[in-house]
Amino acid sequence: MARNPRASQTVNICIVGQSGRLQYEAVLFAASLRRKTRAKRFRLLIAEPQPGRLWPTDPRIKDAGTRALLESFDAEFVPFESKHFGAAYPYGNKIEALAALPEGEPFIFFDTDTLITGDLNRVPFDFDRPTASMRREDTWPKLELYGPGYTQTWKSLYDKFGLDFESSLDTNWPDEYWQRYLYFNAGFFFYKCPKQFGDLFLKYALEIRDNAPPELVCQSLDPWLDQVALPLVIHALGGGRDALPEGYLDGITTCHYRVLPLLYAREPNKVVDLLEEISAPNKIKKVLKLYDPFKRMIYQGRGHKVRAMFDRKDLPRKEQAIRNQIKREGFWMR
Repeated sequence: MARNPRASQTVNICIVGQSGRLQYEAVLFAASLRRKTRAKRFRLLIAEPQPGRLWPTDPRIKDAGTRALLESFDAEFVPFESKHFGAAYPYGNKIEALAALPEGEPFIFFDTDTLITGDLNRVPFDFDRPTASMRREDTWPKLELYGPGYTQTWKSLYDKFGLDFESSLDTNWPDEYWQRYLYFNAGFFFYKCPKQFGDLFLKYALEIRDNAPPELVCQSLDPWLDQVALPLVIHALGGGRDALPEGYLDGITTCHYRVLPLLYAREPNKVVDLLEEISAPNKIKKVLKLYDPFKRMIYQGRGHKVRAMFDRKDLPRKEQAIRNQIKREGFWMR
C-alpha cells in the first residue's frame, strides 16, 4: 500500500517558469498551492531555462513584478541550462529541469497549467514507485492502415532499452486496444530522486529522438516525445499505473486544466471558484491582467461565456471536440 512520507521529509515541487504564458500560469499554480497546502515541507521550485544557443530570445521571466509575486509565495527560482532541446522542443524543459533539482530528495513535477485544489499533505505518495498522470487520451501512437500496431510499436521501444514489455501490460484490456499499454500524460510525475529519474528520462528521450526503431518511422514525436519516453522511465524504475491510488492527483487534489477555456468548459464548480478566488487579490490581478487571455477569460467574463456553452454532465468524449466548439464560437485563447 502507498504510504505518506515522514512529516519532516522535504518534497520539492517543480514547475517550469519562463517568459510568456507560463509565467502567468506559474502565478496561479503558486497561489493555489499556498492556499490549499499549508505544510512547509512542500518546497516550490520554479525551474527557469537560461539564455543560450538553443533559445533565439531570452526565455527567463523578465517582469520584476511577476518575479516578486512568485517569491512572495515562497517560490525559489532554480536556473537550468538547455543542452538538448530549447525552443525547438520546449516540452524538453521538463526533462532537462530535473538536473537542477536537489539530488536524493523526492520531487513532484507538475505542468505549470495546473491548480492545486486540495492538501498535498494528504496524498499517499510512495516516492519509491514513480508514476504519472493517467488523465490521458489515445494520442500516441497513431496507427497507419498497413503499419505496425500498438504491440509492435511499443514492444520495439521496450526491446530497445532492454525492458520487459509483457509486465507493462494491463491485461484487463484486449490486445491492440490503447489502454492495454503503459501510457501517461506528462502533466505530473514523481520519484525519490530527480537525478536518477532525469538521467534516464534524458537518455531515453534522446535515443528515441535520434535513433528511433524502424517501427516508429511513421510516428510523430513532436509534441509526443516526452510522453513516449515517460512510461519507459517509470517502468524501468519499478513504477507503474497503480503506484498512486486513484482520485488524488487529477482528482480532489489537483486539476491539470491545460488552458483556461478548457477549465471553464469542463471543470467542476469548485475549480472555477478556486481560480477566481485566488486571482481576485489586487497584487495578483495586477500581474495576470498583463496577459491578454487571462484578462479576458478571468476578469472580463469570457470564461463564463465558454462555461455556458457546455453541460458538465454531458461533455464531448474527446478533448479536441471541446476545443473545436470553443474555437467555432471565437472564444479560444491560450
